[in-house]
Amino acid sequence: MRISKLIKKPKKFKISIIGAGYVGLITGAGLASLGHNVICVDIDQEKVNKINNKEPPIYEKGLKELLNQLIPKNLEATTDLNKAILNSQITFICVGTPSRKKGDTYFKQLDTVSREIGTALKNKNKPHLIVVKSTVVPETTEKMVIPLIEENSGKKYGIHFGAVMSPEFLREGSALEDFFNPDRIVIGSSDPRSLKTIKQLYKNFKCPVLETSFKEAEMIKYASNSFLATKLSFINEVGNICKRLNINTNVISKGIGLDYRISPHFLRSGIGFGGSCFPKDVSALVFKATEVGYSTRLLRAVLDVNNDQPLRLLEILENTGPLKERKIAILGLTFKAGTDDIRESPALSIIKELLLEQSKLHIYDPMAMPLVKSIFPHLTYEKTAQDAVDNADIVLILTEWPEFKRINYGDKLVIDGKNLFDNDNKPKNYEGICW
Repeated sequence: MRISKLIKKPKKFKISIIGAGYVGLITGAGLASLGHNVICVDIDQEKVNKINNKEPPIYEKGLKELLNQLIPKNLEATTDLNKAILNSQITFICVGTPSRKKGDTYFKQLDTVSREIGTALKNKNKPHLIVVKSTVVPETTEKMVIPLIEENSGKKYGIHFGAVMSPEFLREGSALEDFFNPDRIVIGSSDPRSLKTIKQLYKNFKCPVLETSFKEAEMIKYASNSFLATKLSFINEVGNICKRLNINTNVISKGIGLDYRISPHFLRSGIGFGGSCFPKDVSALVFKATEVGYSTRLLRAVLDVNNDQPLRLLEILENTGPLKERKIAILGLTFKAGTDDIRESPALSIIKELLLEQSKLHIYDPMAMPLVKSIFPHLTYEKTAQDAVDNADIVLILTEWPEFKRINYGDKLVIDGKNLFDNDNKPKNYEGICW
């Protein structure tokens, strides 16, 4: 990974990270690599043990090597939140904020952690900075986090402790690269002392730093992810039209992406977006807008297009004949390559539909099979991608793992849901879902 944009190590801080999941562990490892002393806190003892044994509980490029360098020198994990708060100057809140079925955000973890931080601060006399890194809807830091800390600590924001909302913009699969080379850093607060401290922490990152209010910082995260999700649903809708007109959607993407106002990023059509961010963040923004009396027609359409997109692949598959007892290779389970994350993965939706059709599935993914086995233990999981292809009549590509380009598909029909192949490198019998 490149850390050339960091001229020198900033002032060393003692930092606690509450929540050692994807964002928390990446943030903690990144800050520790810059020389800070970092304690990661998590309620999961097994996860804590793995981290202290230099075993990443998640898959992310370069993370294992980084943990080997940092543990136990200046990075450790614990379940003791109180001890971590008392032995740090800055606390990052990185707990999960998943969506409920209606789209609203589930704040149980954030509520609990805010109360526990307040309780810990009750016994601390020195100033402390709280940095909210979790994705939260506008007004959450001011109306939930700060009041709960004040209530449980008996202390006042801006006097005894500070707070900053600083959203994360990490892409799974390249999160460490993004940490060391950010496009921008957003810091939202109403407290000058808090802003001064967080700017000291971030001062050697060579990127724009935008100072905002709490609500603006929270909204920037949602607006960013919603815009990227909109680009994906847009090109998928265009691709669905192009497919019916026998037009190569990839050429269209290239043509419009050359416009600097549009750019080529997130214009690769396929079976739709998934993961821990886009689906829940768009849904949460839609729900928040409804709460304040606004109907989000565009963002609802983004979700509708995305929910329907896996069905395009199933339509192509159904046109090949009856699916009952059909031997189908499933290549890829994660929502994107470079991660073991299966949250909101379109592949899982497709698997569920094929099970209803009583198809015989032969499944392979280089990273996610152990987790999917816990959900679908009765399915057939192959040792290699080639084994899955050899044992099937039709192949579905549902994640863009590079190794799938090197498979011998023979004359079997390959239905590609992730736009994996270049025009001159396709299997003999190939079909793209919207190109």
